[in-house]
Amino acid sequence: MADESTTRTSGETSTAGGVLKRGALLGAIFLMATSAIGPGFITQTTTFTVQLGAAFAFAILVSILVDIAVQLNVWRVIGVSGMRAQDLGNRVLPGVGYVMAALVVFGGLVFNIGNIAGTSLGLDALFGLEVKIGGTVSALIAIGIFLSKRAGLAMDRLVVVLGAVMIALTAYVAIVSGPPVGEALTQAVVPDTVDFLTITTLIGGTVGGYITYAGAHRLVDSGVTGPEQVARVSRSSVTALLVTGVMRALLFLAILGVVAGGVVLAEGNPAADAFSHAAGEVGLRLFGMVLWAAGITSVLGASYTSVSFLVTFSPALQRRRNWLVIAFIVVSGIAFVLLNQTPTTLLILAGALNGLILPVGFGVLMWVAARRRDLLGGYRYPRWLLVLGVLAWLLTLYLGWNSLSGIAELWS
Repeated sequence: MADESTTRTSGETSTAGGVLKRGALLGAIFLMATSAIGPGFITQTTTFTVQLGAAFAFAILVSILVDIAVQLNVWRVIGVSGMRAQDLGNRVLPGVGYVMAALVVFGGLVFNIGNIAGTSLGLDALFGLEVKIGGTVSALIAIGIFLSKRAGLAMDRLVVVLGAVMIALTAYVAIVSGPPVGEALTQAVVPDTVDFLTITTLIGGTVGGYITYAGAHRLVDSGVTGPEQVARVSRSSVTALLVTGVMRALLFLAILGVVAGGVVLAEGNPAADAFSHAAGEVGLRLFGMVLWAAGITSVLGASYTSVSFLVTFSPALQRRRNWLVIAFIVVSGIAFVLLNQTPTTLLILAGALNGLILPVGFGVLMWVAARRRDLLGGYRYPRWLLVLGVLAWLLTLYLGWNSLSGIAELWS
């Protein structure tokens, strides 16, 4: 994939027409969206809907607003500068980029273990495979994809198709489950319960850790950068989050319709059980197929983006990028097999940890926006966006602090 990335970057930046740039933007949008709409996203939404009921709508609304504030700034800073987050960090203060890379790679590894766990849940719903076997098979398939020289192109196309499939299937289940929409709308504004760990986990699962940079780093690889691309980059960042927001809302309503009817979902694979109650045997099988596909795309996205934080530090690493990605998947797969935790627990934990990692890298990018105009090519950063970003950063600090005790309880 390293060779392909280099070739495509050169070709894309030298092409006069806008077709390749539009394709790169679409790929960045869905790489970020499907990285967020992975098995962790589905499992988190299901778990918290069961726990909080209609009050979960408030957590969804807050997380979407914070996500938009974060990604507008992240995509703008990286897109205008044309530099990856870790390189900006080292330009701000030597060594900071290495710390950012270590945090993101660690968070990406935990999340990738959760992604493989999610693929095992999907294969369990599809074929009844034991979770360890399903996770191992899925990891091997992901490795096979990265062995292809056209892995990047296949990944771009796959995430677009699977994103549309997931939304369509979930919309169908949301309709047939008959959720109490009016109550959900009321609870979105005036909730009965506010859970800080839930909000932090949602934010961590959609813009935390490696997901924060998945789309923006894809733009850098594709050459869609510079002040002249600001409008396109901003629209793309909002579009990616709207895709995840629509999916989150539809999935929430689908699960809410089931649990509001008094159904007690199975603990081992609650999302699959909900789809089964709503749409029968066909719904269960389709859910398994989509969840497995979502898990595979998330494994690809996590591995690709995490390794993108390492390869700029050395030409030797850049040349061996493909093998680094494969090694990342291998380590994730082995850890999944050895850890004595249920897939659902791993997926929830991954989102919460990424929510803690988010303030570090995001803080560095906000510093670039506020104080390092030289790194943005002289671009005048909008004051309103800077204020919005700083407020979002302060909120992520507060939420991360409040989630520390919750994470300890979750792991124990």
